[in-house]
Amino acid sequence: MRRLRITGSVIWNLALIFLIFLTTAIVFVGGIGLGYFASLVKDDPLLSKEEMREQIYSYEETSEMYFANEVYIGKIRTDIERRETSINKVSPTLINAVLATEDEYFREHDGIVPKAVLRGVLQDFTNSSTQTGGSTLTQQLIKNQILTNEVSYERKAREILLALRLEKFMSKEEILEAYLNIIPYGRNASGVNIAGVETAAQGIFGVSAADLSLPQAAYIAGIPQAPFAHTPFTNTGEIKDANGLKPGIDRMKTVLNRMLTAGYINQTEYEQAVNYDITKDFRKPEPEAIDKYPYLTYELEDRAKKILAEQLAEKDGIDPERLEEEDNLKEKYMILADRDLRSGGYKIYSTIDKEMYDAMQEAAKNFKSYGYTYTSKKVNAETGKEEVIEEPVQLGGMMIENTTGRILSFIGGRDFELEQTNHATQAIRQNGSTMKPLLVYAPAVEYGVIGAGSPVVDVKFSYRGWSPSNYSASQEKGIIPAREALANSQNLAAIRLYDSIRDRQPTSYLEKMGFSTLTEGDRDNLSLAIGAMTDGVTVEENTNAFATFANGGQFTDAYMIDRIEDLDGNVIYEHKAEPVPVFSPETSYIVTDMLRDTLEYGTATKARRNLKFSADFAAKTGTTQDYKDVWLVGYNPNVTLGVWMGYDKPKTLSSFNGTYGQPSERVNLLWAKLMNSQYDANPELVDTNKQFARPKNVISASFCGISGDAPSKECSQAGLVRSDLFNRNVFVPSRRDDSLISASSVMINGKAYRALDSTPSEFVIKGGAGINPDFADRMLGRLGGDPSKLWPKSESSKVVSSARFNADGKAPNGVKASLKGSTMTWSKSSSNDVIGYRVYEITDGKRSLVATLKDGQSLRYTVAKDRAYMVVAVDITGKESAQSNPIAAEKTEPKEPDKDENKDPNSDANKDNQKDDSKDDTDKGDKGTDENTNDKDSNTDTEKEPGKEAGSDKDKPQSGNNSGSGTGNETGNTDNSKQ
Repeated sequence: MRRLRITGSVIWNLALIFLIFLTTAIVFVGGIGLGYFASLVKDDPLLSKEEMREQIYSYEETSEMYFANEVYIGKIRTDIERRETSINKVSPTLINAVLATEDEYFREHDGIVPKAVLRGVLQDFTNSSTQTGGSTLTQQLIKNQILTNEVSYERKAREILLALRLEKFMSKEEILEAYLNIIPYGRNASGVNIAGVETAAQGIFGVSAADLSLPQAAYIAGIPQAPFAHTPFTNTGEIKDANGLKPGIDRMKTVLNRMLTAGYINQTEYEQAVNYDITKDFRKPEPEAIDKYPYLTYELEDRAKKILAEQLAEKDGIDPERLEEEDNLKEKYMILADRDLRSGGYKIYSTIDKEMYDAMQEAAKNFKSYGYTYTSKKVNAETGKEEVIEEPVQLGGMMIENTTGRILSFIGGRDFELEQTNHATQAIRQNGSTMKPLLVYAPAVEYGVIGAGSPVVDVKFSYRGWSPSNYSASQEKGIIPAREALANSQNLAAIRLYDSIRDRQPTSYLEKMGFSTLTEGDRDNLSLAIGAMTDGVTVEENTNAFATFANGGQFTDAYMIDRIEDLDGNVIYEHKAEPVPVFSPETSYIVTDMLRDTLEYGTATKARRNLKFSADFAAKTGTTQDYKDVWLVGYNPNVTLGVWMGYDKPKTLSSFNGTYGQPSERVNLLWAKLMNSQYDANPELVDTNKQFARPKNVISASFCGISGDAPSKECSQAGLVRSDLFNRNVFVPSRRDDSLISASSVMINGKAYRALDSTPSEFVIKGGAGINPDFADRMLGRLGGDPSKLWPKSESSKVVSSARFNADGKAPNGVKASLKGSTMTWSKSSSNDVIGYRVYEITDGKRSLVATLKDGQSLRYTVAKDRAYMVVAVDITGKESAQSNPIAAEKTEPKEPDKDENKDPNSDANKDNQKDDSKDDTDKGDKGTDENTNDKDSNTDTEKEPGKEAGSDKDKPQSGNNSGSGTGNETGNTDNSKQ
């Protein structure tokens, strides 16, 4: 017994010694550990509560874009998508799955689980290949938001310390909510990296995090262990094959097993979930917004960045206008705005109507008459393979709501993959004759220089080596009404009218309407009147300017972003329209009324004929040199649609006309197709029953059509009195017309000239009115020109030019005659002063005058048998040419006398018959002369509608070398298109 007590005592003492030793060792090791831990964190700054919370909540959140009426478009491009949610909007099943998988003691611990930490240290010390992990949700939150993923004891020590502190500053629910919003979850159905449970639920299963089923929740909870191994999608958004899906499905089953063990689910729920085919719930691959709406996505991003950059600059005390003036400053704030946009979780609400936008894209896609697609080959520097490069005809289009400036729809190009430039908002091109109403006619009406029908001069001139012309290089229409000149897009008339007002700086109107690229060279260049800008304009700028007319002269800047909200729903930006007065309502209405004619009989008739609905439309077409650009901008009281077509590298659109049609015809058709698409999408907006309201100060007044002044007696007698619209506030014809004087005229080469005193009276057209020479000089102005061209239709109207023809003083060159049957014809004299021809009959060497034909009549005469004739040309001074070769009709053999009647061939009766025959022949000749007299002037121009035949469109450029940049000499876009 004693031995037993001694043995027990020894054991106790040994145990006590071991315990003391163990305790000492633990204290020693612990002290060393704590010392080591302290050394690891001694330099770590002590974060305050506010600093820690700010860093925890500083996770990036993806911004979103919306169509009008808050219709979702998609997310802004970013490296990782995340959308914040609150914990009360997350399924409890998902929360339980996360806790069972990641941190089963989350509700009990104070930020760390000591045994898990020791286990991790032991695993590191023994270099164990099995790492069970030991980080709580709090530690993971610290690692992701404050620290890094660096593998080191120092980082681990800091993580533990900060986790303990965070648990004192944030509640368990706050920590859990932050964790659920920041953890990566692989990829979504678009192949984009995602983070946060709401983004994962939507991106993987297409449901909210609040509506996840048990299998779905378990699948999502299992992803963070290996996000890209467990995600069901590839980086292109495709669903992985069976082998690729297996790791994620196996992990889902593991999560379900842990939920069962932890008591979150029962055996029945477990078995149902573990046997569930989760693959049928995965979202089908779908394109991102950038894939479906590339032009729109980039445009909204760019505009949103500009807005945010200005706000950031303003917060820093910098005037936002400096960003447009200082490139370095702009670059800095655009970078900051880009970062803010992609991580700030903004909601960007646009003005774009989804139905209208989609309809416009579809209509553009289905249009078949763009033109030829050029191709070229080049070697890819990376692959070394030869690639085919396509260069199709591009287009840009935009529809704007007139009163608000809202951009309702646009089309940026044919194929974003081929060309990323947005041809509606970014491409800058010369605008051709669409410039005419903006820069020339509207300012001229505003200044009181013209009314709608006032006369303008369409006569050629040369200025500083520049000789522009109309669509037809030889065409000069003389004095014509302004509305006709605009409807038919006469270049000469527009340039002359612009020259008459240029000293008043009409370019200021363009600047008020948002033209941003005008240069000083443009302002000094006459060719600006027909759109020859050094740079050009965008479709948006051009369309927006025309909406000014529809808006009663008020320019409302077009916009695409209605408002921007921050993460908390606060409106940080909202567009506010600031209309700018440009033209008076009277000017706007008068120009609109003139532009109605473009669709009625001018260069846009084909567009009108192809509309499926009727509305009060006004429009203007335009082309540039060699058809490198074609335009059509048209508007009604509600909306304005502008369309442009051309190659990115400018080249003519007129090649292959036989296949695709004439370029201006094609843009007419395209405009109508796009307008029809907008009507189909939103008929109530596009097909308005409203008419442009005529202001009370727009009145109809009479005037002399040749001068624009109050009608004179001479003007009335000549039948030249017209009436049209005027703004009585600035201009109503009151000065008495002095344009006409009594005059007699002759025709030379189809043009009327005043007769000379020596001009033979039989060639003179009497009783007409002539243009007053002083008035002619006044109309031609400083640019000059041929006064004989002022009134090319003078013969029919009995009004002649003031020009006196300068004869050469020589007898005209003769002609050559020929005979076919009983019709004698002759060649036209080569002299340029011939007013007509005389036909003489030759009898016994003597000649007698039988016919006089004025210039312009057919050169033929019906001759009598058994007689000879010749022709001479007569000039304006009365001189005759040498006679032509004589022409003799075939002689008729004497008829045998009738044996029964035995009549004398020389009897009086036969003489009478011969005389009657001769008279009949003479009558026929006179009749032929009368027919010649009624022949129309061969130079009379006939206007054709666009597309009736190749080359007949008004918008066809002139030939010649009138190309240039629009600076220096008056060159540039002078192809005198019927634009």
